[in-house]
Amino acid sequence: MVNCFYNDLCHITGSDNALKDEEMKYHTTFCVGGKADFYVKPHSIEEIQQIIKLCKEYGKEYFIIGKGSNLLVSDSGYRGVIIQMYHNFCDVHIKDNILVSRAGALMSKLAQSACEGSLAGLEFSYGIPGTVGGAVTMNAGAYGGEMKHIVEYVTVMDPKGNVKNLNNEELRFGYRKSIIKQSSFIILEVGLKLTKGNRQEIRDKMEDYAARRKEKQPLEFPSAGSAFKRPEGMYAGKLIMDAGLKGYAVGGARVSDKHCGFIINYDNATAAHVMLLVKDIQAKVKEKFGVNLEMEIQKLGEFSETE
Repeated sequence: MVNCFYNDLCHITGSDNALKDEEMKYHTTFCVGGKADFYVKPHSIEEIQQIIKLCKEYGKEYFIIGKGSNLLVSDSGYRGVIIQMYHNFCDVHIKDNILVSRAGALMSKLAQSACEGSLAGLEFSYGIPGTVGGAVTMNAGAYGGEMKHIVEYVTVMDPKGNVKNLNNEELRFGYRKSIIKQSSFIILEVGLKLTKGNRQEIRDKMEDYAARRKEKQPLEFPSAGSAFKRPEGMYAGKLIMDAGLKGYAVGGARVSDKHCGFIINYDNATAAHVMLLVKDIQAKVKEKFGVNLEMEIQKLGEFSETE
């Protein structure tokens, strides 16, 4: 059964783009995670449809990832199929003032493309490590900008394989959320409405944001970005720092000395280390300030109750 399923995956994407027992630590920015049963990199909408159809026929779970920049995979891995959009599903082009991108394109690539086309509005995203699909799903934002301000439309696939367009209002953007995840949609294409600007001014702003990130964020260590959502009217990083947890570590996972809102993999951390650290942080902040910190990082796979 396993070999038949794998052979069918290879037939759809080509054997170079279908892997078995793939270590997920190589496909997340946290550099953490056990093996996924199957790992595929589709090239087209038709291939994605065929993969999902095949998963249903064989009763296999599947999960969509971009670059794995906001993801913590358990040490036991994932019993299903990882569909990775980043490598083969990332074309970008400009039509009038609309930047059109497939879901797997990196946000840094989109910002560069917008700059080259003298289009303003995407500068805030320069340096965000993920893909546009993930950025829309989570309504990513920084430096006063958010995806909801620039998304014109998104082309999605529903769980039945049907393809349709959603406009900005239909995406129901909120703080670090949209309708995508709750509706189990797969983002295929994104249209971003930008405005004409001065190329040098756009580039200067991008470089300024990049310099600020380098100064304030622990970019030299593997991480999954901000570990916790921002409590209303507060900042998670400041709460963690004020709780005396700067530099606090569990195993190889540690609260960053540079920015307490980041958990870093500083010494071969495991997913269990990360989750134990998360729980310690949540408990200490709750005890000291009465605030419940909610994880922003998404978990995948099975975690024990103590993790």
